[in-house]
Amino acid sequence: MTTPFCLSTCFLIFSFLSSALVHVNQCYAKEKNPSSSLVLSLSRSKNSLSIPKSSYNLVKKTSETLDGVIEPLREVRDGYLITLNLGTPPQIIQVYMDTGSDLTWVPCGNLSFDCIDCDDYKNHKLMSSFSPSFSSSSSRDFCDSHYCINIHSSDNPFDQCTVAGCSLSSLLKGTCSRPCPSFAYTYGEGVVTGTLTKDTLRVHSNPNSNIREVQKFVFGCVGTTYREPIGIVGFGKGPLSLPSQLGFLQKGFSHCFLPFKFANNPNMSSPLVVGEQAIFSKENFQFTPMLKSSMYPNFYYIGLEAITVGNGGATTQVPLALREFDSLGNGGMLIDSGTTYTHLPEPFYSNLLTTFQSSINYTRAKEAEAQTGFDLCYRLPCPNNNINTLVTDDFPLITFHFLNNVSLILPNGNNFYAMGAPRNSTVVKCLLFQSMKDSKEGPAGIFGSFQQQNVEVVYDLERERIGLQNTDCASAAASQGLHKK
Repeated sequence: MTTPFCLSTCFLIFSFLSSALVHVNQCYAKEKNPSSSLVLSLSRSKNSLSIPKSSYNLVKKTSETLDGVIEPLREVRDGYLITLNLGTPPQIIQVYMDTGSDLTWVPCGNLSFDCIDCDDYKNHKLMSSFSPSFSSSSSRDFCDSHYCINIHSSDNPFDQCTVAGCSLSSLLKGTCSRPCPSFAYTYGEGVVTGTLTKDTLRVHSNPNSNIREVQKFVFGCVGTTYREPIGIVGFGKGPLSLPSQLGFLQKGFSHCFLPFKFANNPNMSSPLVVGEQAIFSKENFQFTPMLKSSMYPNFYYIGLEAITVGNGGATTQVPLALREFDSLGNGGMLIDSGTTYTHLPEPFYSNLLTTFQSSINYTRAKEAEAQTGFDLCYRLPCPNNNINTLVTDDFPLITFHFLNNVSLILPNGNNFYAMGAPRNSTVVKCLLFQSMKDSKEGPAGIFGSFQQQNVEVVYDLERERIGLQNTDCASAAASQGLHKK
């Protein structure tokens, strides 16, 4: 999830970056003919990334008439990557998909891009960058564009152009054409600074289709970041988001994340559908209302009522803050593909851990808890150190109960996960939930991407609701033509 925060001068930007190094906010750790839609593929691979071929059959089309697109999106470390095809000639950039932000940004400059406190990603193959000077269709966005006004969170359309150096006379006449000033954009634990850029974005309608061009797609060309080594494509509800710029903001999108066992399978891709097809024929889905936060109106919130641990176990009511907002817009449960693990508030989170402990008979692995930062880890017998011989664990099921009587039993692999290869005929599994700590601002909880594996999530923006359905995402990928044999 991101919190936009924009500054208009270089002095303020670098002052903000300096202070950010000292203090960083807590990471918020329709029945219609589906003829207008965008279908993308989300594939899991921690090691290798397939690059689309450089030869294209181009069909120019505006965002209002796009009828479909497919691109690969892969799971790496802590998120899902999608391939952006930007510029003329095209440059291939891998970026994270994030439903908790609006801005799409890419690293810019092969040698000049600087990521502060990103040692873990140094020389990482995913750190590709975009060079606007190598693209004949690239240009800076103007200071009077609504995208510039949005990125700077201004209510006055003259603000950005005044900072850019426009005279009052040119502002009144509408004749100032200076570029949009540099911006700063903050995430839970990171900051990026850059300039708004316009260029051609190419998308696919299906795996074997023509390439379609989206002219003047607006994104951030970022030169410096703090703890953000890889770009991001925002799927929020703001004007800068990808669904908004493609004209699908009043329709919706859906995704079905493959489980971790497909992480190294280059032939499997998770389906991501944008447009009418995403919300078409979903009569069998459970839908919970999409809540609105006055603090973060562009993000997706749902209301959590209770959690059940175990099959037929006791149902625990959750704090009201997980389904209601206070007068400032704090509260609710954010559903966010950009946050890996589900976060729950205290003291409810600690009480939930106690409930788990009382129903699990395995030996605690406290050394693994200290090493990984997870709060509940156990040792399970694994004969001959062969993970395939691991007897099905008897960890209790977890059911989330959302508003509108929507109950979602989390797939077993979405709760406890092996922290490494078996050793001494034992494997360690940890509960992949985390605490929201003591944050009093923003969402009260987060439904993370790890808990969304093998769950089809439908964002029905027209009816302002979110559908949740247990799904075999591998089969869903095959039905979309995303399973290579």
